[in-house]
Parts: sequence; C-alpha cells; structure tokens
Amino acid sequence: MKILVCITHVPDTTSKIQFTENNTKFDKNGVQFIIGPYDDYALARAVELKEQLGASLTALNIGEAETEPTLRKALAIGADDAIRVNSFPKDSFFVSKQIAAIAKQNNYDLILMGRESIDFNGGMVHGMVGELLGIPSISPVMKLEIEGDKVKMAREIEGGKEYVEAKLPLIAGCQEPIAEWKIPNMRGIMSARTKPLVVVEPTSDAVVTDVTSFIMPPAKGAVKLVDKDNVGELVRLLKNEAKVL
Repeated sequence: MKILVCITHVPDTTSKIQFTENNTKFDKNGVQFIIGPYDDYALARAVELKEQLGASLTALNIGEAETEPTLRKALAIGADDAIRVNSFPKDSFFVSKQIAAIAKQNNYDLILMGRESIDFNGGMVHGMVGELLGIPSISPVMKLEIEGDKVKMAREIEGGKEYVEAKLPLIAGCQEPIAEWKIPNMRGIMSARTKPLVVVEPTSDAVVTDVTSFIMPPAKGAVKLVDKDNVGELVRLLKNEAKVL
C-alpha cells in the first residue's frame, strides 16, 4: 500500500504577520514556519497506518527551497521519503494540479492532507485533486480506518457526525481527533537527514487567480464592563451596540 501525505509550510499561529510592497506581499522576515496543524493530524494518522499495514509513506510539499526543513520534519516523524515541487504555491488550483500530477505518476492508494491550510484557509485542494484524479474526496475526516480495500470514516457535519465508507483509492481532508500529533525523536531526526528528498519542477506555471492586496483585521475595540446588577444596561448594549439580540 502506498500513502501520500500532503503538507503545507505555514506561519506559526503565534507569529506576528505583516505585509510589504503596498500590502501586496507577505513579509516573511522573523516569521517561524511549521507544518500546517491540520496537515499534522493527517501526517500522524498516515504514520499510524504505515505501521499497521506495512505501507510506504511519502510526504509532499509544493514550495520553494525554504520549505525543505518542514519536509525534513515530516521525514523525522515517520515518512519514508519526500517530494518537493519547486514552486511557490500560487493558488489552490495550481497546488491541486501539482498534487494530481505526482499522484498519477506514483499511483498512491491513499492521499491524506489537512482539511485546510491555516494561511489561506481555502479548504478546496482535496476536492480539486479528487476531481482531477477522478477518485472520491472526503472532508473533514475525524476518524479513518482501513479494512482491505475499504476505508471507513467519520466526518464532521453541522450538528453531528456522518459515517462514510468508500473504496481505495481516495483522498481525505483530515482534522482532529483523527490522531494525536507526533513529535520527532532523536532517532527520527537523525534518520531524516539521509532519507530521500526529491525536487521536481511544476507541471505548469499557469494560475487562475491573482492576489491584489492583503488587509489586516481591524483592531479590537475596548472592553465595556457592566455591573453584575445592571442587567438592563447589559441587554441594551447587546441589542443596540453588539447587535446580537
């Protein structure tokens, strides 16, 4: 069995975000990058499946040379090898085309990725890859088990859970609690240095979208404190100012 796990290279959630060139470019200076948190869940489940089923596990990232430390971390956690498509991830469709091209070349049985990246939060890539490959795409998946050529999953829906069964090959966009994040140990870190990391060129540079500018969220307003005995004032503020009543 062959598993492909797709990981993103994203700013740490504690990083201070700034933009340059008239708010058209993201300023990477001083920013710590990590594996996307949802991708971390996908990677952790992929490692578990690799150990359970004796599968091979490849980590994939679409990114420039600066993303290789992130791929090496995936190798330290448990991936057998890694592929980097040498291009900036321009938009969701571009990324999907690259993933689909790699998948077609290597015939993976299972493709796992996060439900969305935490930089652009598009949540579209798994569906696009499924369409390009002509295979099922399920998201967001909270539980995933493999029995023979069948995959049994639980996915989150509004107000509850939905239980889904499909045959391999398929794509799953993962989220908690599908697995617990794994921290690389010293042995994994050392072995990651010698595991294969192949760099390939993108299939195409064509993009269908263009970022015109970024806008920071507005600053939070001051907090208004209401005396615990002044219920009328609290109701007035919630109704007239917060407009939640």
